Amino acid sequence: MRRTPPVLRGARRIAELPPYLFAEVDRRIAEKRAQGHDVISLGIGDPDLPTPEFIVRALQRAAEDPPNHRYPDYYGLRELRVAIAEWYAQRFRVALDADAEVLPLIGSKEGIAHMPTAWVDPGDVVLVPDPGYPVYSIGTLLANGEVYWLPLREERGWLPDLRAIPREVAERARLLWLNYPNNPTAAVAPLEFFREVVDFAWQHGILVCHDNAYSEVAYDGYRAPSFLEVEGAREIGVEFHSLSKTYNMTGWRIGMAVGNRTAIEALGRVKTNVDSGVFQAVQYAAIAALRGDQRWLEERNAHYQRRRDQVLAALRRAGIEAPTPCASLYVWARVPQGYTSVDFMLRLLEETAVVVTPGVGFGPAGEGYFRISLTTPDDRLTEALARLERVQFG
Repeated sequence: MRRTPPVLRGARRIAELPPYLFAEVDRRIAEKRAQGHDVISLGIGDPDLPTPEFIVRALQRAAEDPPNHRYPDYYGLRELRVAIAEWYAQRFRVALDADAEVLPLIGSKEGIAHMPTAWVDPGDVVLVPDPGYPVYSIGTLLANGEVYWLPLREERGWLPDLRAIPREVAERARLLWLNYPNNPTAAVAPLEFFREVVDFAWQHGILVCHDNAYSEVAYDGYRAPSFLEVEGAREIGVEFHSLSKTYNMTGWRIGMAVGNRTAIEALGRVKTNVDSGVFQAVQYAAIAALRGDQRWLEERNAHYQRRRDQVLAALRRAGIEAPTPCASLYVWARVPQGYTSVDFMLRLLEETAVVVTPGVGFGPAGEGYFRISLTTPDDRLTEALARLERVQFG
């Protein structure tokens, strides 16, 4: 006799996650490719330039050493934590205790997703920039926290207005996310803004989490600061960083959180219970990256800057204006009048087989904008921009 299977359901928190906006977009892209079209994506911030050879060689040597095939230390090699602290001291003049204020991560995304689990109780408020990296809000929802959106507006240089946060919200808030140089807007923040953030966080007892993954991708002589450079920041904040964008190592999955020791200890406690650390050979490669000659980054950034200028020129010729970013891997532009960001993206896909990222995918305040990534190989980028220029918007 055949039995009726029981009805199974997942956790409410999963059911309550927002629907994946790009599911239909992905379907349309797959459909376009199935029809034989040559689809070019300008949508993902994944460096196409190779990881430097000296880093690859360090991985190879470490991978050949059998002790590195075993479980790594939960908190990472001390030599890696020291190398991270040394890099922060040299790059930002921020002094860190390698044993209490540095935590290696399996990519910064992993640490960002786990931070609310370490810091937020059910019902606590998390202040999340809009538009912003989706993991800030998703990590909050998975921890049963409450998202309070901080609109980022063009007229404010894409910086949140902390004074506009209602007092009752600020008093319930446990965590504030920031990200400069910014994804998706490519905006940067001055130290004066970070000082304002420190004062706000001290006043309300809020942990500040700054995602600084793009600090080393900069143009026209710009040098991005660390949030931790500001006096008092380390008492109320942590900074997430990554080797992904800095050293073209997105697939290697290696990053770090640094700063307030209480927050670092809490995040480390979560990690020891849910993962087993970073493959030790990758840690040795990260040490080589951080301690190696950094001058090669200038030519790498010059390569991206040439692409940035090419994108901006093509957009102007197409009648689309966009500000000139001085950092990050992105160009953030307004969609032509009369389009939503998704409608614009779908028209480009249909008429040119070129994919851009609609701004609304980064939050409600991203509506009306789209993002182009500078990580497409030169020949493919040139072809995509030529196709884009042939479309008449009006």
